[in-house]
Amino acid sequence: MSENEALLSLDEAAQRYFVRLDDESLKTVMQSAEKLIRYYAHLYGKGCDRDDLTQTGYLGLMKALKGYDQTKEASFATYASHCIMGEIRHLVRKQASYYRPGCIVELQGKVDRVMDEYLRDHGEAASVKVIAEKLKVRESAIEEVMKAGLVSFDEIDTSKIHSTEYESFRLPIEDRIVLAQAMKRLSDLQRKVIQMLFFQDLSQQEVADRTGLTQKKVSRIRKESLERMGEELNDDVVEEPIDLKTVGEGRGRWVG
Repeated sequence: MSENEALLSLDEAAQRYFVRLDDESLKTVMQSAEKLIRYYAHLYGKGCDRDDLTQTGYLGLMKALKGYDQTKEASFATYASHCIMGEIRHLVRKQASYYRPGCIVELQGKVDRVMDEYLRDHGEAASVKVIAEKLKVRESAIEEVMKAGLVSFDEIDTSKIHSTEYESFRLPIEDRIVLAQAMKRLSDLQRKVIQMLFFQDLSQQEVADRTGLTQKKVSRIRKESLERMGEELNDDVVEEPIDLKTVGEGRGRWVG
């Protein structure tokens, strides 16, 4: 059965339920929605208990049955998908407790937007292939990225997270992960200085003014931090090695 047929059967089952309102037709709706629920649970909940995710998906389905307005143009399957996906996302976000680099959080948010937009435009769930193509990353990257926050980042296979196309003036996701991991090794003060210099595009004097340090101290922290990050980066394999020595002395910005 194709995904389109599964969604169509869910619409038919729901219409039957709205007419009969009996347990048998409700059971048919739940059976018709099973594939959809399992797909969302698989995509979003790699590190969660599968039974909890499935039950949460069915909770979303029940909310859809109660809240669906038959006078609206949206099909029940589309409305139910939003409800199921929303409930599963809520559970997953609530259970997320592990560190995630900012670039991973950003990519997870992009996955959410692709899912929402594709569902709105096509009335069905976007496949992993579609998500990967729209975000210009490998399919294997999607499944690894969605585990982040639910399992320790050490359990994520970052070698699978790889861009398929590169944007001008923007580091690919695999290099941004390496940088994020290197940044994590810095002290709080070192990380703050580096973020101000290269992500907020402040000069060394501006950083000194904001932190209460001298410009000379900021310069020394910058040098020590880049050297330490460089040591970390040398331990990782990236598509094109990031040479931190080329970063400008006054202002410089990593776009990530």
